[in-house]
Amino acid sequence: MSRFNRLPTPLAGLAIIEREQIGDERGFFSRFFCGDELPEFGGVIAQINHTLTRSKGAIRGMHFQRPPHDETKFVSCIRGAVFDVAVDIRPDSPTYLQWHGEILSAENARSMMIPGGFAHGLQTLTEDCEMLYLHDKPYAPEAEGGLNPLDPRLAIAWPLEVSQMSERDRALSFL
Repeated sequence: MSRFNRLPTPLAGLAIIEREQIGDERGFFSRFFCGDELPEFGGVIAQINHTLTRSKGAIRGMHFQRPPHDETKFVSCIRGAVFDVAVDIRPDSPTYLQWHGEILSAENARSMMIPGGFAHGLQTLTEDCEMLYLHDKPYAPEAEGGLNPLDPRLAIAWPLEVSQMSERDRALSFL
């Protein structure tokens, strides 16, 4: 019996994963990840990243790795809540440059499975948001790329006024 429920999105390959929580008066138990039950990840975790974003309304992203270093990410919010966004950057895709956003939170136990060929970013909806990122490939600085999160061509509907964004992300060029 799977401990995960896959929810499709309008963008092929991008999925929302709901983690089953088994609880009682003490709290809950939840299987966070299982390569056998989530084979689209590839079964190998090459890197795990943990972030803390202190300010509500902050944006991180839209980041990606160029081939052959493009990676699948399993992204989860373990404290607070975020509006998590993936943009299809596969040139031959019928949904090229379309985005999909979901609220991920510690409470809703949802994760986003983001395949290679997507840019990823988020906006914090609460203060002190912590995220875990599982990657199937290690980070390759020479393959790093990004889209400007405020690019009008992408027209991402960020739910809050932007309170913070890194200079690096702000400097990313528009399409």
